[in-house]
Amino acid sequence: MDARITFVTLAVTDLAASRRFYVDGLGWTPAFEAEGEVIFLRVAPTVMLSLWSRAGFEAEVGPLPTAGGLAPFTLSHNMPDPAGVDAVLADAAAAGAEITRPAQRREWGGYSGYFADPDGFRWEVAYNPGPVGVELMQAAGLV
Repeated sequence: MDARITFVTLAVTDLAASRRFYVDGLGWTPAFEAEGEVIFLRVAPTVMLSLWSRAGFEAEVGPLPTAGGLAPFTLSHNMPDPAGVDAVLADAAAAGAEITRPAQRREWGGYSGYFADPDGFRWEVAYNPGPVGVELMQAAGLV
């Protein structure tokens, strides 16, 4: 099996609120939308972020645990420089995101901060000056 991710799917409690945040607030364009059910947002040439109503998600995948709490992962949005990190965090806040950790320099040379979307999913916004970060920015055509 090839190492590849083509969809990241989030089960959201209020699809309309998620749409307002990602589409109206952040300005992302849906690649596909089934009103009240699911929205696909292209986040890379071969990767979609799928926002699926929790009810629709559970009908397809099975019930989710009822215990609350933060999902133990982050989605990451890398930028080519620290100023870009600050700009993305400002855009997210303007769209209604909660900034859960302001951007700060990391001991390894990076710079990152975090925000939460309407369902509390955490996004890291980061500048990574190391080889992997540079490779990702080059592949995205950002440097």
